[in-house]
Amino acid sequence: MTLKTSLKGVAVLCAATAVSCGGPKSDLPVYMDESKPLDERVEDALGRLTLEEKVALIHAQSKFSSRGVPRLGIPDLWTDDGPHGVRPEVLWDEWNQAGWTNDSCTAFPALTCLAATWNPEMSALYGKSLGEEARYREKDVILGPGINIYRTPLNGRNFEYMGEDPYLTSKMVVPYIRNLQKNGVAACVKHFALNNQEAHRHTVNVTVDDRALREIYLPGFKAAVQEGGAWSIMGAYNLYKGQHCCHNEYLLNDILKDEWGFDGAVISDWGGTYDTDQAAMNGLDMEFGTGTDGLTVSAKNAYDKYYMALPYLEKLRSGELPVAQLDDKVRRVLKLNFRTAMNTHKPFGSMNSPEHLAAARQIGGEGIVLLKNDNSVLPIDLDSAKKILVVGENAIKMMTVGGGSSSLKVQHEVLPLEGIKTAAEGKAEVIYERGYVGDVSTVFDAVDSGQDLSESRSESRLISDAVKAAKEADAVIFVGGLNKSTNQDCEGDDRRQYGLPYAQDKVIEALAEANSNLAVLLVSGNAVEMPWIDKVPAVAQVWFLGSQAGNAIADVVFGKVNPSGKLPFSFPVKLEDSAPHALGAYDVADETEYKESIFVGYRWHDTRNIAPLFAFGHGLSYTTFGYSNVRADKSSMSSDGILKVSVDVTNTGSRQGKEVVQMYIGDEESSLPRPVKELKGFRKVDLAPGETATVTFEVEPEMLQFYDDVEGCWKSEPGKFTAYVGAASDDIRGTVEFELK
Repeated sequence: MTLKTSLKGVAVLCAATAVSCGGPKSDLPVYMDESKPLDERVEDALGRLTLEEKVALIHAQSKFSSRGVPRLGIPDLWTDDGPHGVRPEVLWDEWNQAGWTNDSCTAFPALTCLAATWNPEMSALYGKSLGEEARYREKDVILGPGINIYRTPLNGRNFEYMGEDPYLTSKMVVPYIRNLQKNGVAACVKHFALNNQEAHRHTVNVTVDDRALREIYLPGFKAAVQEGGAWSIMGAYNLYKGQHCCHNEYLLNDILKDEWGFDGAVISDWGGTYDTDQAAMNGLDMEFGTGTDGLTVSAKNAYDKYYMALPYLEKLRSGELPVAQLDDKVRRVLKLNFRTAMNTHKPFGSMNSPEHLAAARQIGGEGIVLLKNDNSVLPIDLDSAKKILVVGENAIKMMTVGGGSSSLKVQHEVLPLEGIKTAAEGKAEVIYERGYVGDVSTVFDAVDSGQDLSESRSESRLISDAVKAAKEADAVIFVGGLNKSTNQDCEGDDRRQYGLPYAQDKVIEALAEANSNLAVLLVSGNAVEMPWIDKVPAVAQVWFLGSQAGNAIADVVFGKVNPSGKLPFSFPVKLEDSAPHALGAYDVADETEYKESIFVGYRWHDTRNIAPLFAFGHGLSYTTFGYSNVRADKSSMSSDGILKVSVDVTNTGSRQGKEVVQMYIGDEESSLPRPVKELKGFRKVDLAPGETATVTFEVEPEMLQFYDDVEGCWKSEPGKFTAYVGAASDDIRGTVEFELK
């Protein structure tokens, strides 16, 4: 693939300085001299700007760009969706694609899959690869990753996030950000904060206690800022404390900027700005997507009507709003520009390269979660299974198109059926039956998959045809789940049901009765109900895997890759086993109270003694692992010390495989209610048959703290604690007790 690097920063630099680009750096204005400290450059540039130029810097000039300062050689800033790949170019003022022929991307697996790898190395590879694609397309800011907590299985946008646990999210988001930004492309971590449902997302006010806010919903963002060094943050649509999150005094000024020391820019979600005064004073730095397509507003330029455009400028000129707040915004935007668009040391970019396709395939294969595998139905042995039946619309439907802002245009998406056929070629016959009909639409924002998904057979005929073929097959693979249509895994609306849509349960049960060698593969970014679970021997969660979906799935189905993914969120048996639904605390008009507080996901299941369908951290392998000798290096630790917890893990099976060893901590004597246990460490180890590795976790005093919302601080209390070591939150292989002095 052709490599290139952007010269726009160099070009404008030369035009603005009237000196040779090869000339001495001392000839450059301070703001363009990259040898100078960043803050010094920012102050120099700020002092050269007019009031009008300052205001122009902080709001959009098109659907995805903001204006630079041409007379100073400061270029426009270009943003782009999204977290899973670089979105195709759109028209200046519209969401529809511009019709370019050179803007296809590599679609990487959705972030639920990345989180399911439980492997920070995969996160680093993801960020590096995505950053290189963004560089090639000359993007300055990638609108992602998304790290909102998985609170309910009905949230339509869960597939874009990293699961239900703040510790796992924190550890997985940091390598993504660091390696993305090494390309001179800013991560814009979203959606800050409490964006845990799509229903009423523009109007819902979230009420949550400070403990839950600090312990569950903010740690990922804090890690993104303080450990990942994120250069930008995107505000959320919803309200908190009665203020929209894109201009929220407590979240943006008090916590993000003052407490955490964030020095980047806060970018509004598209259409998430609602008021000039609040935008000016409550922490928003850049406004995008405000209520206009740029064409239908009766104004010289619709973007001048933005809240932080002419209305803001007029209040600045009159003295109604202080210029000091504007200058803080401009400093942050300039800093973002200097780190990205004005950075002349950015590495080369590449797009759709063999390396990126290989990365997508590797991440996808490592994120697939084997949920159940009775009688070793998987992997399918191509020496004995000579006729394989594939059933299900999701085996042939493109999943890179649709779903909202993460919709992508790819050169080629390897579909599950294609990947399975390619892997079995010359060894087994692969036949296909539809089984069910879901959404046959193929277009989103003028990106057309080009597929014809029309079907004339009735529901009963589709099932009977599939059953007939199943009776004649050596193995059956059902590929179903959800899709990226409205009210499924899709931005803008939540799911309407926990169960599978399109009568898939009927199809699965009929196939299970027809053939005992059935494997159900679920394509989704959400948990689903499985009333047929006792009748089906093998189930795998295969996520939305992007460009290399079919190849990654085939790698696992036929055993080329030994599955090692673990669930980043719990699968409840029924919806009422999920805390918000048990407490009537979901989608309540325009006011949602998080009544479950800190008891999200497995924390709720543990505390209420509710058995999940599949637990947080669960995931099987084609081999087996034994745990032994769980131990601590001492029986107590001081408030400034470190305790080491170790376990020996052995591959007791016949295949090489990877295991995610997990450590949870439980507080036995807390003065406030706490979960039974909370994830505080994990390590992925790769072991040959018979090989043993010793995994050691370091327990630091900060891991034992909780947030006291009465005193408004983090605190730890002396007393007894338990370290739980195991293969899942419900599969603990050993414990060790210790005391905090």
